Amino acid sequence: MGASESAANRAKAAELLKRFKDQPAGHYINGNWLSTDGQETFDNLEPAGNTSLGAVVSGTVQDMDAACEAAASAFEEWSAFSGQARKKMLHHFADLIEKRAEEIALVESSDCGQAIRFMKQAAIRGAANFRFFADKAPEAQNGLSLFQPEHTNYTLRKPIGPVGIITPWNTPFMLATWKIAPALAAGCTIVHKPAELSPLSATLLAEISEEAGFPAGVWNMVHGFGEIVGKRLSEHPAIKAVALVGETSTGSHIISQGAATLKRVHLELGGKNPVIVFDDANFDRALDAVVFMIYSLNGQRCTSSSRLLIQNSIKEKFISALIERIGKLKVGDPLDPETEVGPLIHRTHVEKVMGYMSLASEAGATIAAGGYRPEALAAGNYVAPTLFTDADNEMRISQEEIFGPVLTAIGFDTEEEAISAANDVPYGLAAYIWTADVGRSMRMAQRVEAGMLWVNSENNRNLPSPFGGMKMSGIGRDGGDYSFDFYMETKNVCIAHDSHKVPSLGV
Repeated sequence: MGASESAANRAKAAELLKRFKDQPAGHYINGNWLSTDGQETFDNLEPAGNTSLGAVVSGTVQDMDAACEAAASAFEEWSAFSGQARKKMLHHFADLIEKRAEEIALVESSDCGQAIRFMKQAAIRGAANFRFFADKAPEAQNGLSLFQPEHTNYTLRKPIGPVGIITPWNTPFMLATWKIAPALAAGCTIVHKPAELSPLSATLLAEISEEAGFPAGVWNMVHGFGEIVGKRLSEHPAIKAVALVGETSTGSHIISQGAATLKRVHLELGGKNPVIVFDDANFDRALDAVVFMIYSLNGQRCTSSSRLLIQNSIKEKFISALIERIGKLKVGDPLDPETEVGPLIHRTHVEKVMGYMSLASEAGATIAAGGYRPEALAAGNYVAPTLFTDADNEMRISQEEIFGPVLTAIGFDTEEEAISAANDVPYGLAAYIWTADVGRSMRMAQRVEAGMLWVNSENNRNLPSPFGGMKMSGIGRDGGDYSFDFYMETKNVCIAHDSHKVPSLGV
């Protein structure tokens, strides 16, 4: 059954992807698909075999200027739409996403190498993002009433203006919807710059926006490289804010590039997230979560728990069970429904990840599982699921974001040691704690330096909750009203009751 379904997925994907081989993927600006004739392009490679998925237009500064100007021109009309009108349009958009769910999953899996078992949820999650923020659109401008004896203050929120959305290559469809949905619900217009390594689902999103009937200029999308179009998006004076999901170094560039125009930034960046397992934890549930949170999505997840801090009293037993589970992981074709770990995004990223194998050995760590590239899959960007043991928190494998299916295990004895190790990295995005001790979980939640913390759970998504990190993991929060705080300006209005004494000068 698995083989036949895999073949069927391959055939369907080939048919869907044929259009990109016949004509380059181009820009969508001001309600129009720009001609790709004579434009400079780059090749988009499939991670599973490094064959071409087709050409993509390499955007220019002029292309990005046109997109930003279109977003600026459309802002007044779109921001004047009522919250109810935006709600209706965003729900319609979600309906259209769901209609193309299979196409989105197959294209996304082919383009970024993520296993189809996870990408089947991409459209569903993307539609859920739009529905959640659609329902909040009518209340987006709501504020507070603040009473004083002789004055009443009230606040209201207004959309900030045209915004730039820069999305990464790991789960591009879902993350794009996670950023774009609240921006549109708030009344902002958008310019979307997708990652050049996985650009195709951005084209699908722009097509859906056209079908949904957004006014021209509300949704703009420009393909290309960060150093050209991403830089210009960050610098353009019409763009009032930039939201990025990406590497920490990219976040630094965004801040620098937007400084001259005092752009607001939201940066969801890297992580070196700990999963801390105490000896009183539910062993099997903790083991499931540890395996899932590093080896799903090929380890290319910002919230991956890439450091296992394991209490020494159960370390040997837990590591032994972990090695056994790693050996059973199904690595292969991302379009095979049985695949659990697919290829990494690009050859250069494989080289980066594989470089940590020698770093581990040189530092005295043990490669207890994996550490190699599977020979049978040599045409693709595959790295075997890997486990480093005998590590300490000072090693580079414990400090740096590897962003692949690589886990570093570090032992500890006491709660204090666990907290110290968890916090002793530059990042602070997520953390996971496994313990049966409620008091300990509360203490850890207070002291572990992370923007998000899960107790006795893998990464569980809750749309109203704040999502984001601290330290080198970013600035700002997504989710619920936290998103509107970014995409909207808060205005205070003070109204006198005509009862207070106004100061008099020169009488």
